[in-house]
Amino acid sequence: MKHNAATFARNFLKCGLIGWCMEILFTALGSLRSRDLTLKGMTSVWMFPIYGCAAVIAPVSRILRNRPAWFRGLTYMGIIFSAEYLTGSLLSRHRLCPWNYSRSRWNVNHVIRLDYAPYWFGAGLLFERLLGSQSGESN
Repeated sequence: MKHNAATFARNFLKCGLIGWCMEILFTALGSLRSRDLTLKGMTSVWMFPIYGCAAVIAPVSRILRNRPAWFRGLTYMGIIFSAEYLTGSLLSRHRLCPWNYSRSRWNVNHVIRLDYAPYWFGAGLLFERLLGSQSGESN
């Protein structure tokens, strides 16, 4: 069950790219609320390493392997919220944060939205699934 640096680096790149794509799709679909049918999706270069950090899900998933999906999803959701809060706070301190949730009544210090919990729950399980093929005994 070895998880070496090269595997982590591949997972980091995979998660960064997948996260970027998810964010572009999410923001594009969000434009439907304002009836903007151009469906322009947006992201930031800062988001690549933030999504890349989801690579920690691979080793965590091995620890949680025998736990039910709801428990694993809640755990990943907590990890994602923590990473979003920490990175958002750090970037905000330097006026570099690409998101600001101040308009949401469910925001915490403008850097996380508690109403996004179901999305992060699902994203965590999706990352687990996408990284799962590399979490076997051969690594």
